[in-house]
Amino acid sequence: MTQTHATAHGHDLNPNDSSGNRRRLAISLALTLSVFVIQVIGALWSGSIALLADSAHVLTDGTGLTLAVIAATLAARPATHKRTFGWKRAEILAAGVNGLLMLGISVYVIIEGIKRFAAPPEVDSPIMLAAAGVGLAVNLAVMALLFRNRKTNLNIRGAYLEVWGDMLGSVLVIVAGLLIATTGFMQADAIASLIVGALILPRAVSLLRQAGHVLLEASPEGMDVEELRKHLAGIPGVTQVHDLHVWTISSGMPSLTVHAQIDAEHADEVASGVMLRRFQECTREHFDLTHATFQLEVDGPTECVADQTA
Repeated sequence: MTQTHATAHGHDLNPNDSSGNRRRLAISLALTLSVFVIQVIGALWSGSIALLADSAHVLTDGTGLTLAVIAATLAARPATHKRTFGWKRAEILAAGVNGLLMLGISVYVIIEGIKRFAAPPEVDSPIMLAAAGVGLAVNLAVMALLFRNRKTNLNIRGAYLEVWGDMLGSVLVIVAGLLIATTGFMQADAIASLIVGALILPRAVSLLRQAGHVLLEASPEGMDVEELRKHLAGIPGVTQVHDLHVWTISSGMPSLTVHAQIDAEHADEVASGVMLRRFQECTREHFDLTHATFQLEVDGPTECVADQTA
């Protein structure tokens, strides 16, 4: 049996704009920390648990954004002999930590909201409204910075979801402040904090699930592995497809390895590279897989053939 190993890949393993991502994350971090300071002062001054909960969420975002900036910086480092993919997975780890932080803060907000609903303290609504208004304006600015890459980069997505939660929290605090100012209904503050916690929880679970999906090397979202197997098996000359693995290295970096047995009648096509190009075209055009490694095994007597790399 003749074996030929072939690798097909694009020119850039990471299609994301890493330098742009780092810049956006750094600006977002500076704005987020300024909001935290303003909201903590406002929460302590006004006595609002909703505003304090939102500021705690902002602090969590600040921690998450710090991790995201560090992860994006590490991910931009070149590959080495020890780390052949560089630090690409650092972004996924940061997204997972962000998810854990979001989960913790949602539980905290819900518990505190329940306590305050039973025994609501007096709240200074004008200060509460002013601090929440500043937070809303800054959150919208940060969301605009992160909007473009929120679907293509999991690290950016984690940061975007956290800021989105902050924005919604600010809106709820403003609504609660208006209710307190106009009706004196102090429980509105606790209700707003409970809603913020309930909204954060599912997003935290979703982010953890996505990060775990990548870390456990599951097939990429939306990838039909059986359909991929059928396409490869349908290439003329292929008699069997086995050891098929598809996973995601980092955001926007799906990868493939596969072994395929080739009929001896097509041995010349393997040696000339024609068979390799067929595999490349199949995976690239039908499944958008540009980083792929193929081991083509020609049926027949064992014979060493020089490796082919494309």
